[in-house]
Amino acid sequence: MHEHLYIIIPAKDEEKRIGKVIYKTQALGYHNIVVVNDGSKDNTAAIAEAYGVTVLTHPINLGPGAATQTGIEYAIEAGAKYIVTMDADEQHSPSDINALCTTIENEQVDVVLGSRFLNKNNTIPFIRIIYNKIGNLISFMLTGIYVSDSQSGMKAFSADFAAKSKLRFNGFEFCIEIIRNIKTNKATFTEIPIQVMYSEETLSKGQSFFSGFQMVARLIRFFI
Repeated sequence: MHEHLYIIIPAKDEEKRIGKVIYKTQALGYHNIVVVNDGSKDNTAAIAEAYGVTVLTHPINLGPGAATQTGIEYAIEAGAKYIVTMDADEQHSPSDINALCTTIENEQVDVVLGSRFLNKNNTIPFIRIIYNKIGNLISFMLTGIYVSDSQSGMKAFSADFAAKSKLRFNGFEFCIEIIRNIKTNKATFTEIPIQVMYSEETLSKGQSFFSGFQMVARLIRFFI
């Protein structure tokens, strides 16, 4: 599977962590790694290039949704059969990639969503639990599909699904948009537990209540 698997890592100002993420991923035998440098002002792109991975650069910051779509388009052009997305800030563990891909093949589904909240061994800050419950409810209201982790950045999907599900949202809305695309395209999906690790820095980069409210407003205008 590795030959036709592409791993997309959107990254903005991640010079402190991107090298570790790439190293750990390559150590597991994955080599089709695409870092989308989303308008970083630091050395994210140079560090990623030093590891020999593909680096695609947005001259200005467009947002995680736009960066993910850029990576998806590259992967499809390169002949990907499966695509995995993961964060650049070490929140996700590359060791979970195998479980995502094994599930998508064995269960013959279009999408596998990695869920932080199905893994009881994860230590998740209380505020993130609250945000997630609210996000899941909003996601269900907008898509008709209930999932345990609507904002997860780690997921796997077939290239066929990705080709039919172009992302229109540039920001974090794209996570719910993917769920909406599952419904619209009558795709099949499942969720599996994944690991997550938080630090002060990664928590500070997450969405605030205000930005989350703005995101919901944009989703409602688009979907309804």
